[in-house]
Amino acid sequence: MLAAATLVAGGAGAQPAGGQPAALLLTLDGIVGPATADYVIRGLAAAREQNAAAVVLRIDTPGGLDASMRDIIRAILASPIPVISYVAPNGARAASAGTYILYASHVAAMAPATNLGAATPISLGGSSKPAEPPDKQPPPGHEGSPGRTGQDPAEAKAINDAVAYIRALAALRGRNADWAEQAVRGAASLTAGEAHARNVIDLIADDLPDLMAKAEGRSVRVGNGMLTLHTKDLRVLARDPDWRTQVLSVITNPNLALLLLMAGIYGLIFEFMTPGALFPGIFGAICLLVGLYALSALPLTYAGIALVLLGISLMVAEIFAPTLGVLGIGGAVSFILGALLLIDTDTPAFGVSIPLMAGIAAASLGMTFLVGRLALRSRQAPIVSGAESLIGQRIKVLSWADRQGYVAAAGERWRATGPAGLAAGDAVVITAVRGVTLQVRADAGPPPSG
Repeated sequence: MLAAATLVAGGAGAQPAGGQPAALLLTLDGIVGPATADYVIRGLAAAREQNAAAVVLRIDTPGGLDASMRDIIRAILASPIPVISYVAPNGARAASAGTYILYASHVAAMAPATNLGAATPISLGGSSKPAEPPDKQPPPGHEGSPGRTGQDPAEAKAINDAVAYIRALAALRGRNADWAEQAVRGAASLTAGEAHARNVIDLIADDLPDLMAKAEGRSVRVGNGMLTLHTKDLRVLARDPDWRTQVLSVITNPNLALLLLMAGIYGLIFEFMTPGALFPGIFGAICLLVGLYALSALPLTYAGIALVLLGISLMVAEIFAPTLGVLGIGGAVSFILGALLLIDTDTPAFGVSIPLMAGIAAASLGMTFLVGRLALRSRQAPIVSGAESLIGQRIKVLSWADRQGYVAAAGERWRATGPAGLAAGDAVVITAVRGVTLQVRADAGPPPSG
């Protein structure tokens, strides 16, 4: 009967029928990034517009970007609708960034056989260094010393900032702040049962109906006041990630974003070199705008941006001012270095592939040499348009007197100068163009036809 009382309906735009109160179910599954943050923030806004009684945020994440995590937490803290974060299904985890989100939620719950923790802030993607032994870690509530923990100052600064952040969330929600600090400093983790016993979470629920039943009657702080939850008989309306979230999730991969950026730039270059082709320009503009939008959603470094732009500029300059590869090689090196430094995170899912960046640079360099060589060849080729294109043509004399007369060239009558003794119908060859007068010499062959 309890399962029947809680109905899960699909559809992002589902509305409670007859004005009955309902809860909105959001799913945070996978890496926490710009697409995830956008989805959760829009979901909380939809819950507010629909006047939902609660939001259930189902979590299964290994962590993600610090900036995206903080965007989600800010939205939860500002939400007038209580948020129940639920680590599920069995076997799921709320690691790293997921732990912070769980601590920020009005109600924190976990399914059996789930875990949380490992919140060491190497961009909230997990630390590559082993955790310090418990006896060497600073006591809870105290800042670590770089000399005492073996951390460099930058890492110590990030960890101390993360400790202060998660302790503040723990204090706001009345949860275990000391263990939260251990999760940050020592990458500590807990099972669902251990987390409940140590006041890290509020309850353990077998499934969604069990969660809604156990959350019934709990008092939570929403804004400046207290609110009692009435969730037992609520219908749960699922809001699944839509096409926008899925597209954003794909394009915010740094490797794809850089590919789009390069495709856009070369599309525009080809459009400039072949005006009127249209397709390269349209395709390039679309790729460039999408690539720039994707990069704007990622945590970038100024040095990386500067090196990437310098590399692109040098490779483009090689096309229009060939330097036998000096600018092109410099541009390729600058682009690779910039790409490696571009994303300010150690999260593997948002890392830049070195082989891919080397491939992009090699392809760009090859294209630079190819286009530059074609441009140089076109500059060195003889002029094939205008009056100068007449030079070398074999034409017929129309009339001649002394050293000047008229000839037929390119279907027109031209004034010409040349040797004496020519007559109408003789064959001549154009040797130069002097304004509107052709200079010719006699030719021994038969007269040209026409």
